Amino acid sequence: MDDAELIERINRLVKEEHALERAHVGTALTDEEQQRLDGLGVQLDQCWDLLRQRRARRGAGQDPDDADARDAGIVEGYRQ
Repeated sequence: MDDAELIERINRLVKEEHALERAHVGTALTDEEQQRLDGLGVQLDQCWDLLRQRRARRGAGQDPDDADARDAGIVEGYRQ
């Protein structure tokens, strides 16, 4: 997946996340919807991490295609 495809995927995930949140303003999400929202957050973190890896590799003169998506447990463990 190249940078443009990653950005497109990020935009789709954000759009779905926002739609889910807007659909429940003032009301609670169902358990299933909350799980989906949580999953979207993890997928977004993974996509952003991969995009940052690709950009860093490119900036260091390395091949961005050698970057790999990291496991959810890794990206969710990062400190902000």
